[in-house]
Amino acid sequence: MNKERRELLIAVFGGSAAILLLQRWKSVGTTLPETPLIDAILGDLSVPRIMPESADVTLVVFTDYQCPSCRLANSVMHRALADDPRVGVVYKDWPILGAISERAARVAIASASQGRYFALHDELMRYPRRLDDANLRIAALAAGVDWERLAEDLILRRIDIDRILAKNASDAFSLRLKGTPGYLANHILVEGAVTERQFHDVFARAREV
Repeated sequence: MNKERRELLIAVFGGSAAILLLQRWKSVGTTLPETPLIDAILGDLSVPRIMPESADVTLVVFTDYQCPSCRLANSVMHRALADDPRVGVVYKDWPILGAISERAARVAIASASQGRYFALHDELMRYPRRLDDANLRIAALAAGVDWERLAEDLILRRIDIDRILAKNASDAFSLRLKGTPGYLANHILVEGAVTERQFHDVFARAREV
């Protein structure tokens, strides 16, 4: 290989590597204007939320339990949250992948009456099998849920759960999310799974808006 060709290849591959590196670490998300709609989504008290007293960032999470990207992003998000105790999380179940997804979302929301939503949410995000009723029951029991009580709550709270799911879908459409996962960190909208470093970048930018 002559010297000129070797130098050309080095330049090409070096440039490609630089582009990939920039793409990997580039900022993600779109800054949205402050509106009553955004404020209402961030402050929604009808859905499960964890809000530390010191929180200065609210992260709204739109997920589907059958979404592979959501499942992958859930553990990444928790690692980022562990490093930043000033981020609160609002969970909005948005089942867009069919009847199984909707059933899983209803079970998760119903478990909030027992204070087990967060445990069941993480269990469902890790559960390795198809989320049919039998496996939903197994996952719920593993998360400390009283299944008999939950079955009753699914009936007694049906209208409330319908309203929550409809509101979550309406919020997602209002934000023009194309799918799951989706995140709203204060006024930064992010679509799709992101890396742990990108989560930290989003949190930092959210504090500046």
